[in-house]
Amino acid sequence: MSNETPLAKKRRARKIFRVLGEVFPYAHAELDYTNAFELLVATVLSAQTTDIRVNAVTPALFERFPDAYAMAQASEVEVQELIRSTGFYKNKARALLGLSQALIEDHDGEVPGTLDELVKLPGVGRKTAFVVLGNVFGVPGITTDTHVIRLSNRFGWTDSTNPNVVERDIAALFEPKDYTEVSNRVIFLGRRVCHAKRPACGACPVAKWCPSAGIGEINPQAAKELLAYELAPGREHIHQALVNGATRAELRADGYIWEI
Repeated sequence: MSNETPLAKKRRARKIFRVLGEVFPYAHAELDYTNAFELLVATVLSAQTTDIRVNAVTPALFERFPDAYAMAQASEVEVQELIRSTGFYKNKARALLGLSQALIEDHDGEVPGTLDELVKLPGVGRKTAFVVLGNVFGVPGITTDTHVIRLSNRFGWTDSTNPNVVERDIAALFEPKDYTEVSNRVIFLGRRVCHAKRPACGACPVAKWCPSAGIGEINPQAAKELLAYELAPGREHIHQALVNGATRAELRADGYIWEI
């Protein structure tokens, strides 16, 4: 695909997007939240850790501090203890208190719905802002997290690891209305199939259109053993349930531990 024309590259990218939509029609932000404030806080906490770890600490955090007004009154030490396991907890606690105070002072305690306003909040960059905008406010944006950067390079969508350049290069390939879904679907593939160290190429649904296919395990059976979450061996019924519209809450009620 080294001699690929810009038009062919765009068509291939959109084919990957469509196929991922068939495999992961339920792709979404995997942080647990019920409102914009919770997603904003959870996304700040997700830096340098996993959504699984964040989801483990946010129930207690949000029970204690359910909104910006409560969080702004918190002691930094108390917040640190609640989020310690997410790593970099001192900086994150400082950011959470700062953004909560800024929300009160500048937005009456509400999370703003524009990129310009969000990135002015302490601890909030473009990646965090686009997660909130796309998943709460319906404003499409490309989330250049570690999975999106890794996979967009493997797909040949970009040759950069600079988040701003990656965002620009991906944006050129898709309709703006699809930016959030592109991010969610690529992140889902990165967590389940296209791993950083040992991608499961032989079990990848988009290997046919990937110029990096073959850098990982190519044997289909061996590759299948590398799949994670609901794609892991023996969980085919879980994947099908999600495709059919089941929610994580429903699956948890049935005894499925989503995070394993």
